[in-house]
Amino acid sequence: MIQDVGDHVNKWAELETASDEEVLRAAQGEPDYFRILVRRYEAPFMRKAKSILYSEEDAEEVVQDTFTRIYIYADRYEPQAGASFSSWGYAILTRLAFTRYKKLSQGRKRMAPLETETYERIPDTADFLEDLSIRNEVVVALAKLPETAARVLRLQFIEGKSQEEIAAIEGSSVSAVKTRVHRAKKDFKKIYDSQKYE
Repeated sequence: MIQDVGDHVNKWAELETASDEEVLRAAQGEPDYFRILVRRYEAPFMRKAKSILYSEEDAEEVVQDTFTRIYIYADRYEPQAGASFSSWGYAILTRLAFTRYKKLSQGRKRMAPLETETYERIPDTADFLEDLSIRNEVVVALAKLPETAARVLRLQFIEGKSQEEIAAIEGSSVSAVKTRVHRAKKDFKKIYDSQKYE
């Protein structure tokens, strides 16, 4: 057990200086490492979202959704020349912010129009990004999961709890939480992907 903790600490220290792509790969096996990417990108993502939405609350929701999708679809990310993790992450963020802007603008008579430059900055991305939709679809997919699975996903990816914290909340071991998160993530992806065919 002490050996495992030491290995975890050493790996964490190693990933602190690793590339975004390396951290994302490591996070697929150990979700706690995903917090490194959250720490790196939370502030710049917030600035970007606020530049589109002009609202702290709306920007925070879009940033949360962005990190959720980055993690859930991490296995679809493939590094390419001129297409870094950063550009992929910003593409997801921008599309979600733009979708939210359109939804909000329908319900508000007074909302600052998007500048032409903002439209032009929305990048062409991988086909699956076209299928990423607004927050409601995530909520619907979570609602279709068994309660235990939905709860661990909410705790880790929406509330930002560590697996140690989730284990304490759930009254179980960290290894059990890891197993639950892994299964819940797979089930969530199946449900989320199937919604577009309903």
